[in-house]
Amino acid sequence: MKVMMIFDQTQAGLGGKESPDLPMGGKPMAIGSCGMFQRFMDQNDGKVIATLWCGDGTFKEDPEKNAKKFAAMAKKFQPDVVICGPCFNYAGYGLMAAKTALTINELVGIPAFAIMSKECEQAIEEYKDKVTILKMPKKGGTGLNEALSEMCKFAKMLIDKEDTTAFKAEHAY
Repeated sequence: MKVMMIFDQTQAGLGGKESPDLPMGGKPMAIGSCGMFQRFMDQNDGKVIATLWCGDGTFKEDPEKNAKKFAAMAKKFQPDVVICGPCFNYAGYGLMAAKTALTINELVGIPAFAIMSKECEQAIEEYKDKVTILKMPKKGGTGLNEALSEMCKFAKMLIDKEDTTAFKAEHAY
């Protein structure tokens, strides 16, 4: 399974919340926080083939245009699935992830989804009926490994075109 990740500046390892203006970029490899879920990718025959990033402040300046740029990059890299997150409880990242997943689904047809904690309530409210948003704990919360494992399992289910109805009922908003 070829996976493309969409990260904010923090998850990409290119700055913290003090760097919301990080320009969009990408690398054809796993970077940043990919290491924290690599073993779950391995268990699902997954490999991160590209990591794209954008500061959540930069994204917020023109969400429509920036989501379309991510979609164009997804088309270029041709992953089997796109994971937008894990966003933890970062609200700006949550909005970026949900909007980007929806845009990729609509424009490119590559399955894409987001994963965030309940603290990203604006993104969840606005997008949960339009795109799959998986549940995860906030930063420092319990259950992170389980959520990351489920994230990778869900990606594999999408690629294998399995029925995800029961999975989403349990693990999505």
